[in-house]
Amino acid sequence: MNTRPQIEHDEEVLLLEEEVELRNLVVYNDEVNTFEHVIKTLIDVCGHQPEQAEQCTLLIHYKGQCAVKMGTYEELEPLCTAIHDRGISADVV
Repeated sequence: MNTRPQIEHDEEVLLLEEEVELRNLVVYNDEVNTFEHVIKTLIDVCGHQPEQAEQCTLLIHYKGQCAVKMGTYEELEPLCTAIHDRGISADVV
């Protein structure tokens, strides 16, 4: 026989969800930078694997632009600046 009283706990658990707006870091094509330079930049700045950087660079070349990274503005803005510092055009959109 169970001598302890049964206690029911109805607790409401509220999850604090912060709305985060994700953005894209877009790199644009130009007639100045080489494939090798753009590939190396994507590897160094965005942490891409070589194959991923090469695919993005081909898209940049043939489509005129490519979203190379997704994240918050605060995450992407320093990466965008680093890409600019290497002479490549990019925006956080």
